[in-house]
Amino acid sequence: MLVSLMAGCSSNSGGSSTTPASTEKAAETAKTDNTGGKKTELVFWTLFAGGDGEYMDQIISSFNKSQDNISIKNVKLEWAEYYTKLVTGVSGGKGPDIGISHTSKLPELIKAGVVSELDTTGKAINLNWDNYNSNILSSATVNGKHYAVPIDTHPFIMYYNKKHLQTAGLLGADGKPTLETGADGFVKFLTTLKDKLPKDVTPFAFSNNADDPYRLWWALYSQQGGNDVISDDGKTPAIDTDKAIKAANYIKDLYYTSKVIKPQDPDFYKTFQSGKGAIMMTGVWATGTWETTKDLDFGAMPIPNIFGNTKTWGDSHTIILPVTAKEDPKKREAALTFANYVAEKGGQVWAKAGHIPANKTVFDTAEYKGLKYRSDYASVAGDVVFPKVSDKTWPKNDVLKKYLDEIWLNKTPTDAVFKKIDGELKTLLSK
Repeated sequence: MLVSLMAGCSSNSGGSSTTPASTEKAAETAKTDNTGGKKTELVFWTLFAGGDGEYMDQIISSFNKSQDNISIKNVKLEWAEYYTKLVTGVSGGKGPDIGISHTSKLPELIKAGVVSELDTTGKAINLNWDNYNSNILSSATVNGKHYAVPIDTHPFIMYYNKKHLQTAGLLGADGKPTLETGADGFVKFLTTLKDKLPKDVTPFAFSNNADDPYRLWWALYSQQGGNDVISDDGKTPAIDTDKAIKAANYIKDLYYTSKVIKPQDPDFYKTFQSGKGAIMMTGVWATGTWETTKDLDFGAMPIPNIFGNTKTWGDSHTIILPVTAKEDPKKREAALTFANYVAEKGGQVWAKAGHIPANKTVFDTAEYKGLKYRSDYASVAGDVVFPKVSDKTWPKNDVLKKYLDEIWLNKTPTDAVFKKIDGELKTLLSK
């Protein structure tokens, strides 16, 4: 069966059969169940569905069975409403004991007074922050304080169809692509695929708009050492225009000059999954889908070194402790104990979804080593370029995607697009 995950992390991590009314009822029930019992019962709001949701369910069940002192109640919210309900719930004193946040959303939640810092509680339970990947951990650290326990990073990588690369003479004996580094090397790789493969196979299965072209642009902009698009003081745009234009025009040429991307592909995930794409790029969340697809012999790797390195886009799922009306140190310690368990003991289970574990100890487990594909891109965790800490990150991303789409759809000259972006970011950041 063919499935589409075009929206990437938001699609794969969002959605649930739980309705808003039943969510609130479940939360209240879980909190009142604690009366008279010895266990510390905690309500955990999540935004995971599909494979992600199933793996998180497994981790929670394993934690609950591993000890007798803490019980976790998982309340699944719809992805589209999760953050709104989290903010309103905490503001009204009816938020959860534990929550989820992307690191790109975290500064906004901190500013809104939704998330509490973790260092005091971390010391109380002897949480070892050194066990976490420093690049991922830095994205959850604000003004020197830890505000979240990262459980993964889910970066932008490249997948390839081994059969097609073999046909084109571009698969090495090690089962990995043979391609030259640099901008010209990647174009040569794609045009060779175009020349050698049947006409109904696109060299590069890719979207013409929205998330993934933006992610590729961010990767190529970052490979050039481009500034974050927000200044250090957070008040003005800081785009390195020359590098931004160079990255955007390189991608645009893949559509319209070398023509190695199928124009207006309605579902590039389906194109790759059905064997009609030689390579594709998206987030690591696609790994689990590809490995359960019959007759799809694929590989996974970091995106190519196009502009001097393999820097890429990525985000991170983290566990947060929302602000509560009445702080209970024991409940906070129990919640952070659970968060650390998810990242450490549950890391090999979470990796099955394709994500790269944030806790470094996971990589030494037999369970993780037994998973195919993941080790081929685990190093990407150090190459993710996280956005500058800003409460404007999410709206800034919306601005970029909206106007970059005009380039990918060949509607507006690239330099004119970045003038639009600069103008709208000035307005956004001045608020």
